Amino acid sequence: MDLAPEDSLRLNVMLANRPQAIRIDESRMILYALSDKGDMEIPLNPTCRDEQYIKQVREMLSMHVLGSPSGYPRHIWSRMGHLNSENIEELLLLGEPEAVVAIAYSEELTDELARKAWWALEDAENARQMLRVADVVQGKMGPVLAAYLVEFLPFETEAEKIMDTVQLVLQPGLVDDSVKADLWKRARRKNAFYVGFLAALPDDLPEQRQAAPAWDKLSGPLQEMSDGGNRLAAQLERVLSAAGQSWLRTLNSVLEKPGTQDVVNRALDVAAGYFSSVRPEGQADATIEELLQEAQTWADNPGNALPQQILNLDPALRQALIAMRVLSGSGYGIVRPVFGRSDAIGTLMRRKLQPVLDPYREQIGILQGCRLS
Repeated sequence: MDLAPEDSLRLNVMLANRPQAIRIDESRMILYALSDKGDMEIPLNPTCRDEQYIKQVREMLSMHVLGSPSGYPRHIWSRMGHLNSENIEELLLLGEPEAVVAIAYSEELTDELARKAWWALEDAENARQMLRVADVVQGKMGPVLAAYLVEFLPFETEAEKIMDTVQLVLQPGLVDDSVKADLWKRARRKNAFYVGFLAALPDDLPEQRQAAPAWDKLSGPLQEMSDGGNRLAAQLERVLSAAGQSWLRTLNSVLEKPGTQDVVNRALDVAAGYFSSVRPEGQADATIEELLQEAQTWADNPGNALPQQILNLDPALRQALIAMRVLSGSGYGIVRPVFGRSDAIGTLMRRKLQPVLDPYREQIGILQGCRLS
């Protein structure tokens, strides 16, 4: 069955005017086209069942754009990034939501493409994906997408999406201080928000604590050692500062009462990233017992020049070095003995985690109370 004559005419006229993007409102049976002069609206007049008619419309669009009525999805791989600069803009003319998703995930995404894709399909997952692209974050669409995600946050129920959203919208230049303050306030009720802050603003959290007790005496010597290339001194100076103590307190707060396994896993991954300079060989996959043993051997090895330089300042810093080394090994290996056998959440999960998280959190406490002998 062919398209209604008036629809065929209007669609051909619309395509002749080279639109930038097309979307179809299937519930209202209206096709919209984006152009330099604004939006064009074409009411559709079905000659058969609506879903069948929409399929015919999309086949016509595909024939015009790709030269084949079955051009979608054969020509794209939506979430795999297999798009090239030759066909990517054409996908916006198919009136297919999945084609827009393909653009959001494309390595070829630009700020201008993001603008057109957003017009074609406003979707939280697309917004998150596009905010992973530097050109979008730094362009005009960055603040637009961030504002949408912040407004949509109350409707997010999955901790993973909340953590992703907060981390992404806190990238420089996307939201103002009042929005940051509001997100931080929400974290008191749902600590998945805190994890996003830990990842995005490790050295600039909204609530700053006092520096560690040893900070005043150590900051100068550690800075001098850091300038000389001692990465451990740089990390110790960072973590003992007011900003570092704020970061530790927030991490400890998350691990004290996490709601889901996703929150625990992400918090541990973020901690590994924060202390990554202490473990240049890369991420560890070890239990807390293995990490503690390895860290003690590492700190006491006279062949490790960088730890020894710090210990020459004060032997009491041995425990701080061990704590940093343990936290640098954060990851799923710590919780595998629990999560590998249980999918519990909430109170039951926290009870099962105590044997592994309590000694882990003790290392956080060591860095919070760091003093000289």
